[in-house]
Amino acid sequence: MLLENRRFDAHQINLEDASILVTGGTGSFGKRLTRMILERAEPRRLAIYSRDELKQHEMAQEFPPEKHRALRFFIGDVRDRERLETAMRGIDYVIHAAALKHVPIAEYNPFECIRTNVLGAENLVHAAIKAGVKRVIALSTDKAASPINLYGASKLASDKIFVAANHMSGEGGCRFSVVRYGNVVGSRGSVVPFFEKLIAEGAKDLPITDARMTRFWITLSQGVDFVLSCLGAMRGGEIYVPKIPSMRMTDLAEAMAPGLAHRIVGIRPGEKLHEVMIPEDDARCAFDLGDRYVIEPSYQLWEKRQACVKGAVPLPEGFRYSSDNNTEWLDAEGLKLWLDPALR
Repeated sequence: MLLENRRFDAHQINLEDASILVTGGTGSFGKRLTRMILERAEPRRLAIYSRDELKQHEMAQEFPPEKHRALRFFIGDVRDRERLETAMRGIDYVIHAAALKHVPIAEYNPFECIRTNVLGAENLVHAAIKAGVKRVIALSTDKAASPINLYGASKLASDKIFVAANHMSGEGGCRFSVVRYGNVVGSRGSVVPFFEKLIAEGAKDLPITDARMTRFWITLSQGVDFVLSCLGAMRGGEIYVPKIPSMRMTDLAEAMAPGLAHRIVGIRPGEKLHEVMIPEDDARCAFDLGDRYVIEPSYQLWEKRQACVKGAVPLPEGFRYSSDNNTEWLDAEGLKLWLDPALR
């Protein structure tokens, strides 16, 4: 299968007649997730939980209630544990996408970042256990691996909370796992729509932070597929990492605007030259599952899991999964396919 057409179909969970809650559900991921769930299944309830009434109103126009009777909208903040408990009544599965994600804004507003990303994770764990939710999967980021900015550090803390939550819920209780992946092509705030805007405005050059910079890339549809696949595969405590391509930022700019000059502006505060999804220390607990990696809990849960599933291959000593040492790379032709609005 061509890299640019890769799908994460294994372990797709059956959501027929299920009740699902999506936190941060009015964002790019939440809207694509909603569309893909409603195309594939008839859930009993699909609840969108977020704090922005305008975005909920706009999303309700995209998914009119007369056509999508399972859809529900909850105004609420992950900082509010009581509201989360109310929203989770009768819920089977929670997909946690709510977060403050903008690196400079998090640096300037650290307390707000911590309240949403860290304390919000704690609130969600308590609410899910109290409500008897079956499974919770949380979205993380490559910036949580060896973080150098507050956003990444807050997501690392969130990841640790969700992994440890399996101890709180106990054997047979709610299961918690995490999904970690890189930049999403075309998502709000990413470089692709920024470059598109500059190109449309007739810019004479595109700003590049560093000519050596690389990043992991995934399409929105692939991200949703991967999350649903991991929701079906999870047993609790795993951090799942998809195998996705890297691309140099200079190649990205050249693919989007062939021949347009590049202007080096320097790495911004809190930014890495290359992103890492599995540091060497985490690799000691990680396995290769074919189309993805899984980082197993470093602390023993209820049984010692030397291999999480049949066919899992332990990673070699010194393994490090980073955007510069990746074996898969996205070229200009592949990027053009990925820029298709249907994928984004």
